[in-house]
Amino acid sequence: MAFPFVGNSSSAIGQLLATLPQTGRLEWIGLRPVRREPLLSVPEATVETDRHLAGDHARPRPGGKRQVTLIQHEHLAAVAGYLGHPSPIDPGRLRRNLSVSGINLLSLKNRRIRIGEEVILEITGECHPCSRMEEELGPGGYNAMRGHGGLTARILMGGTIRVGDQVQVITDEPQ
Repeated sequence: MAFPFVGNSSSAIGQLLATLPQTGRLEWIGLRPVRREPLLSVPEATVETDRHLAGDHARPRPGGKRQVTLIQHEHLAAVAGYLGHPSPIDPGRLRRNLSVSGINLLSLKNRRIRIGEEVILEITGECHPCSRMEEELGPGGYNAMRGHGGLTARILMGGTIRVGDQVQVITDEPQ
């Protein structure tokens, strides 16, 4: 596909950054009912507007930037490879709420996405690994996760999400 490059290079980059036609897929949902306990894999979850996933122990403040966390599903195999594991890491071990495939999550920073029919998230930043990765994945776990920690998001509109739901970028309306 050709892009019409007009104006200076910053407008060309802006055009490239705005072009994200892919549709992703929600591969996994995880809830932590109790702090420091393993995440539970669930087929669906209720997402509470400006709060969290119902059933998750985390209670972020309204307006907070880390109400839900997402990880790139394709990175599960990369992290496993860095650690010498023969198969992808189970997403629950990485302590993120949602695993998404088919769309580059990092390209979604500062954008809004829709999951399924109802839920809208605003991607607020990167979710860097913590020292718990050494505990969970063994020696080298922290460094294996660097650059693969996923993203944080604010919940703009709640609803129900299900494994298999589409994940789409919400494009802004022309002004």
